[in-house]
Amino acid sequence: MANFFIKLKREIFPIGLIFILILSKLIPHSPNFTPIIAAAMLSGYFFKNIYLSFLTLLISMLLADAFIGFYNNMFFVYSSLFLITFIFFKISKQINYKNLFVCSFVASLIFFIISNFGVWVLESPGAYNVPYEKNLEGLIECYILAIPFFTNTLLSSIIFSYCTFFAFNIFENGFSKKLS
Repeated sequence: MANFFIKLKREIFPIGLIFILILSKLIPHSPNFTPIIAAAMLSGYFFKNIYLSFLTLLISMLLADAFIGFYNNMFFVYSSLFLITFIFFKISKQINYKNLFVCSFVASLIFFIISNFGVWVLESPGAYNVPYEKNLEGLIECYILAIPFFTNTLLSSIIFSYCTFFAFNIFENGFSKKLS
């Protein structure tokens, strides 16, 4: 009976996470204030399986984007999230309450650099009412104008990673205690 509950718990959490991620992109929110980076960062800690981590992220992003619409920069956004997932999967055993802030900052920075590079590369001059020229000055301007988005990304990554980390540990420890 205990094995059934452990197996059920392992299947419910990824499915629940997918639905939360989808809903977070669909409900009105400030730009870049979503739990997706926190989920990418912590998925290796949650699942202990890189393929399940990638699959959960991919399914949630594709389903949400199917509802809200696909966009030019998807390759760069998805790539940054997969890179975050990969890096933090490799160090998942070192993730704890003490270093979660630094992890959130690093993950947010990875997302900021890659996704905004994609905006600069893919958007034609005049997109978003900003003429990003295809030179170093245009790239720097793109990054400077994206700083408010970075603020939201960082704040949401910190808030959602601590909340998710705490909830997962309560769920994991509370669930284990009830089974023994």
